[in-house]
Amino acid sequence: QVQLVESGGGLVEPGGSLRLSCAVSGSDFIYYAMGWYRQAPGKEREFVAAITSTGTKTYADSVNGRFTISRNGLEKTVRLRMNNLNPEDTATYYCNHKLTPSWRADDSGYWGQGTQVTVSS
Repeated sequence: QVQLVESGGGLVEPGGSLRLSCAVSGSDFIYYAMGWYRQAPGKEREFVAAITSTGTKTYADSVNGRFTISRNGLEKTVRLRMNNLNPEDTATYYCNHKLTPSWRADDSGYWGQGTQVTVSS
């Protein structure tokens, strides 16, 4: 059974940084694309960043240049480094494990329970 556990969320001031982690178990992790989505209160879930099994990265325009996604096959972990955070980044962040090596911008795959990120002064 595939399980995803996110961590690293919290409260940060505007301009600050956070690093989210998603620990994966029960999966042949290295063969699948991984990604992050977020959902703010009253809004639909939106794509944030993705990384394929071979390391190709994709970012939403709103985070490109500020966020960095990475993966570690030995640790079975995908991380999201978030810099220069602003209040619009406030949301619950979800880890998504695809069932393909390439990224697909849909609801397929496995999901974590989410970790809250709040950007406020």
